Amino acid sequence: MNETIETTSAGQRGGGLQLAGDILRRHGILVAFAVLVVVLALSNPFFMTWNNWTNIIRQTAINGILAIGVTFVILARGIDLSVGSIAALAGAVAASFVVTPEPVGIGIGLVTGIAVGAALGLFNGACIAWLKLPAFVVTLGMLSIARGLVYIFTDGRPISNLSADFLWLGSGYLVGIPVPILVLAVVFAVCWFTLRHTIFGRHVYAVGGSPHAARTGGIRVNRVIVMTYMVSGLLAAVAGMILTARTTAALPQAGVAYELDAIAAVVIGGTSLSGGRGTLVGTLIGALIIGTINNGLDLMGVSSYYQQVVKGLIIIAAVSLDVSRNR
Repeated sequence: MNETIETTSAGQRGGGLQLAGDILRRHGILVAFAVLVVVLALSNPFFMTWNNWTNIIRQTAINGILAIGVTFVILARGIDLSVGSIAALAGAVAASFVVTPEPVGIGIGLVTGIAVGAALGLFNGACIAWLKLPAFVVTLGMLSIARGLVYIFTDGRPISNLSADFLWLGSGYLVGIPVPILVLAVVFAVCWFTLRHTIFGRHVYAVGGSPHAARTGGIRVNRVIVMTYMVSGLLAAVAGMILTARTTAALPQAGVAYELDAIAAVVIGGTSLSGGRGTLVGTLIGALIIGTINNGLDLMGVSSYYQQVVKGLIIIAAVSLDVSRNR
């Protein structure tokens, strides 16, 4: 009788541990985010105020848009190190059309900026898919090329005196909600639907899972790869124009190291660097975690130098967890 009771208790303990492990595997990112919020809320009374959270989400919007584009690339087994520089170039090009007192037009500026981002993304994808060059090398080269083009285009000086319509993208409100947050919501909704409910989205996951099997199944792998880099470049342009509007000028040094935060958000959100597994919901939460950490450490008076160390450690931990899951 005693043996039966002990066996049952051990089984219950084992089942409880297994259930806890399943919860952590499926919702670990949410648990981590909740723990982070609780810790920061206890450390600073201003952290949980409405104004502070609005500020966190507004600041997260730019990195969130960049990270959504990078998610497409990583899901297809790629990497994009150029999004920060592409964002800066697209923002500068768009700003050049809206300089007062005689702006050409915000519509032309936005379309041109998006076209620049999409074109540079297309170049990345073409070199990787058709020329079979390593993604790391191609996008690292584009990081340098786009940054150089920014300095050439701006002559190393900020483009300021931007029109009020353009600045509204970074600091304006619509139905009481900051415009950058609304743009992030629209981008997330469109991209989530694309990945979950379109043929292209299914092909992205298939290519990331196994390019050879995808090609055998009739999927045009090279085209899918090119399209993912175009999406990344296009969304980098959107983020770059919001960044330019928030800073009220197109700065040649804008977007430096933004690609690291974007990749960190994707990895922290659970997207596998091996491709084929991940969600945009996870990416969005990963971006929120990074934004929350930055905000919380600022409120605590922690130097930005230490913040870089913290983010680096988080990236290493997230990659280690990804490797562990793959094993």
